Amino acid sequence: MIPHGTEVKVFTGNSNPELARKICEIAGVEMGGVKATQFADGECSISLLEPVRGKDVFVVQSTCKPVNDSLMEMLVMIDAMRRASAGRITAVIPYFGYARQDRKAKARDPISAKLVANLITSAGADRVLTMDLHADQIQGFFDIPLDNLKGAPIFAKHYLDTVGYGNEEYMVVSPDVGSVARARNFSHKLGLNMAIVDKRREKANHSEVMNIIGDVRGKKVILLDDMVDTAGSLCNAAKALVEIGGATSVVACASHGVLSGPAIDRINDSVIEEMLFLDTIPYPADKPQCDKIKYLSVAPLFAAAIDKIYEESSISVLFD
Repeated sequence: MIPHGTEVKVFTGNSNPELARKICEIAGVEMGGVKATQFADGECSISLLEPVRGKDVFVVQSTCKPVNDSLMEMLVMIDAMRRASAGRITAVIPYFGYARQDRKAKARDPISAKLVANLITSAGADRVLTMDLHADQIQGFFDIPLDNLKGAPIFAKHYLDTVGYGNEEYMVVSPDVGSVARARNFSHKLGLNMAIVDKRREKANHSEVMNIIGDVRGKKVILLDDMVDTAGSLCNAAKALVEIGGATSVVACASHGVLSGPAIDRINDSVIEEMLFLDTIPYPADKPQCDKIKYLSVAPLFAAAIDKIYEESSISVLFD
């Protein structure tokens, strides 16, 4: 049995400190002292600035860009806490990198998501708390408890407040066949009908829209996805919904805004009127601000999950 820590301690690396600060503020705990830097050759350097012996420790770290640096920071931090006799260590990973490499798509491919799961376990984590894994089966890659929170209820609450329940002017659309289950649950929460954009992916980060399953003519469309990387697929889907399907407007929401390469320019130039993300990944510091992009915070949800994990009570209510 995993020992219950005597006190909650929340630490963070450099990937998303603002989210960690929000979580601490809502949870009513102080941020733990840690110095996360690099040696001259680029190696990760972690120094814990306070004792963690017997504590219930939560390490908040999205494995986002720079992905490998963020991942190593988290692993070294977990190792440092294990060697400092932390009572229990939970890796809080709002965005789980390498999740798209969850199977062998062709001969001699790695399954990197499984490798990362092994690394987190070997480093000394006792459990993992994450959000909207790209593939739900990744939960089975871990031999320790994992809680996979859902971002759709946050978006649903936003649209229920702004659009209302059962508004016949609107329709939920899945940008691809793989997101159908997510979009169906989302549409049920809003009381809306659903359509699907059917596409063929020719190569990584490129897609060709084929047709639209469902009638979106004259509808205002809400596109739901789990992540937006280069934004090619999402923007092509939005364009097809207007030009082929006859939708009158398109807004989009996705849990993780990776926003690599030309993503922001594509969103700016697209027919998408508003792009909502959760703050699991911070807005790229090296990119110009995009007025279409807005964020909703996951801090209240993660703060509630941390509290329930510490109290060893069920977190199932948080999935609704």
